[in-house]
Amino acid sequence: MEDENDIKNKTGSVTVIFLSGFQEFHNLRIFLFLILLVIYCVTICGNLLIILVVSSSRSLHSPMYFFLTQLSFSDILLSTTIVPNMLHIVLYEGSSVSLIGCLIQYFLFSASGILETFILTMMSYDRYQAICHPLHYTSVMDLSFCLRFFLLSWLIILVVILVLSVTMSYLWFCGPNIIDHFFCDRDPILELSCSDTSIVKAEGMFFMIPLAICPFAVIIVSYIYIIFTILKISSTTGRQKTFTTCSSHLTVVAMHYGSALSIYLFPNSVHAKKILSLLYTVVTPFLNPIIYSLSNKDITDAYNKLISTFYSTILLSCFSFFILKCK
Repeated sequence: MEDENDIKNKTGSVTVIFLSGFQEFHNLRIFLFLILLVIYCVTICGNLLIILVVSSSRSLHSPMYFFLTQLSFSDILLSTTIVPNMLHIVLYEGSSVSLIGCLIQYFLFSASGILETFILTMMSYDRYQAICHPLHYTSVMDLSFCLRFFLLSWLIILVVILVLSVTMSYLWFCGPNIIDHFFCDRDPILELSCSDTSIVKAEGMFFMIPLAICPFAVIIVSYIYIIFTILKISSTTGRQKTFTTCSSHLTVVAMHYGSALSIYLFPNSVHAKKILSLLYTVVTPFLNPIIYSLSNKDITDAYNKLISTFYSTILLSCFSFFILKCK
């Protein structure tokens, strides 16, 4: 029997991967391209606008809105990692990418997904402290705590990516070199490998516990306590007002975990996985700023104030320019 080295020498290794994308939507590719382009532009502008509004308004300099800006950053990272190349794939009915480029896209996609999970978890903990322990909120959820959490999150992400990079660097990719997807996800990449991928899959299952299951458990427990606390409020108006502060976060959590669980935990056809991945990588980052801006009066007020200040500055500049010209 030939050993693995002999087979490698005969067949060579894959260095370029072809992403086939949405071949089934050949007749609609121009329409799909335009829709995705509009969604991507709105996603980037919407999330940048939230970061700008929160940064420019002193009234929004609180932990909840700090985490919201980080969520917007995560959505920008996720969209920019996936959508530009997907637009090329849709327009030209496929795209070639180097193996290294494919792995980099997968690592960036993983980093943005892990970061978003951590942020949503911390936002639920923030709501738990604000509703269940309001007297201790400012002492627990201070700026230093938020910064430590953010730095720890990125440290964990870098460690995970480093471990995955080292493990996947030992895999041999012999072909075929076609992925029937619109981006480089883990399972389609592993299907191209002729090496034993059990270690990589075991790592994925191991990392899922601290990176997905535990954060989800924290969110569930936090909202159990929040619901019990809300039910103790005597007035209906008070209960509704308190729950409103959590509604947008709950909606985003449901979209994030719902689409992710549908992709990775339930058996789906390739076509169904593409649709669910599209929901996770394109639609969710697009809807997040809309959900938070429409349901949050503080952000709406800060946005109106920012626009008013902007227009006032423009009018004042034009008036000053006119006066100088007249002189």
